[in-house]
Amino acid sequence: MVGVGGQGTILASRILAHVGQSMGYDIKVSEIHGMAQRGGSVVTQVRMGEKVFSPLIEEGTADIILAFEKLEGLRWLSYLKPGGSMIVNDQAIYPVPVLAGLAVYPEDVTGCLSARVKDNAVVDALAIARDCGNPKAANVVLVGVLARRLPIPEEKWQEALAARVPAKFLEVNRAAFSKGYKL
Repeated sequence: MVGVGGQGTILASRILAHVGQSMGYDIKVSEIHGMAQRGGSVVTQVRMGEKVFSPLIEEGTADIILAFEKLEGLRWLSYLKPGGSMIVNDQAIYPVPVLAGLAVYPEDVTGCLSARVKDNAVVDALAIARDCGNPKAANVVLVGVLARRLPIPEEKWQEALAARVPAKFLEVNRAAFSKGYKL
């Protein structure tokens, strides 16, 4: 999972890890925060299976990349294995060098991703989350899209939401998950 600070990447990885544990998988999670509080990259790697020895995913071996921001998806594309899947939030968050006029945000990032990844779902998670009542639930929209692709019953995801999302935000996050799951 890759994104920018404040997008809920870490919460999403914790939801996924919770689901994996509830299914009896061995889980390893790695979190890289960087300058997350200043809009920098946030990367979490979640590995699950019968026995997992390392939390780190090597380049070219990730089954799925969940990108909360499209340029971050492009930056981390080399980690996706051949034939892997990508779920990309169609949102651009300009990094500091772009905001300072020192760099240019690339054009047609989603087109570039679609050309390089056959199984690539581009989702306007922010708009869907707004429709649900809270734009901060975009991360859970993406988790819903991910959940639909994994062989894990929906009720396990609902249990993880209840365990990981603060009660006052649970209803809107359930709605966001449901919308993502239906895509």
